[in-house]
Amino acid sequence: MVQGDKGKIECLSLGDYGQAVNLNQHKKVEHTDLLPLSEKWVCTISTQYGCSSGCRFCDVPKCGPGVNATLADIMGQVMTVRDFHREIRSTARFNVHYARMGEPTWNSAVLDSAVLIKYALPDFHVHPVVSTMMPAKNKNLEHFIWKWCQIKNDYYDGEAGLQLSINSTSPEERREMFAGSAMYLCDIADMMKRMDKPKGRKYTLNFAIAGYTIDAERLAFLFNPDHFVCKLTPMHKTAAAINNGIETNGDYTESYPYEEDEYNLKKAGFDVLTFIASKEEDESRITCGNAILADKMF
Repeated sequence: MVQGDKGKIECLSLGDYGQAVNLNQHKKVEHTDLLPLSEKWVCTISTQYGCSSGCRFCDVPKCGPGVNATLADIMGQVMTVRDFHREIRSTARFNVHYARMGEPTWNSAVLDSAVLIKYALPDFHVHPVVSTMMPAKNKNLEHFIWKWCQIKNDYYDGEAGLQLSINSTSPEERREMFAGSAMYLCDIADMMKRMDKPKGRKYTLNFAIAGYTIDAERLAFLFNPDHFVCKLTPMHKTAAAINNGIETNGDYTESYPYEEDEYNLKKAGFDVLTFIASKEEDESRITCGNAILADKMF
């Protein structure tokens, strides 16, 4: 926890197994040694105190409504994480995920922070990523996404990420899981067509696999596979997801719960990243939707 301008805010400093362990594996993912932080270091930070989106699989709404973190709050989290290991003078990859507490597109300070972090950590190869469920009521959403795409493509020369949390192609399922807070999929697709072609890494369509409908052909009709990559992940075992009966079928630490969707998406023309978590990763509450502060609110 970090003391912010408006109270306690949550951030994490994480090591990483590396892609060779988690990504596109056709075997059970077991806990193993982490990469040295000098090779890869992951920092997940909060953009809000709480969240107002109300997603049914996320614990963060228990922390209260979304109140924007200040620029100082965001930079304070990043530098706190950096100070955990002052012995690390540089790293080949410093992932900054705006994906802990809050919906980042409500907060313009996220845009400013992405510029400042690169200056603040000149010996770190910074790779910032915004994860968003594309809130329907955010009148400034298109401007935020447009600015972020500029930062990604130009300021970071393609070495930044934009991840759209989709999870399902069914309007009814999306309405239920996002509590009516997310844009319709066709409206998201229309907005993204007005953005520049991605430089470097493609934009990401994220699917947390939990028995939801994924119509690969419809997705390819809406989103150009030349511009978008699909990422499949487990539905992380947050308290909210468990209470609402939302979970990945079978053993989420193995490849078989993802194989059918992976096959269909590839057949439709998408590149597919299948991220398979270990049991230890999920239970350590390091993943999106888990909020340690949520346990302290009641």
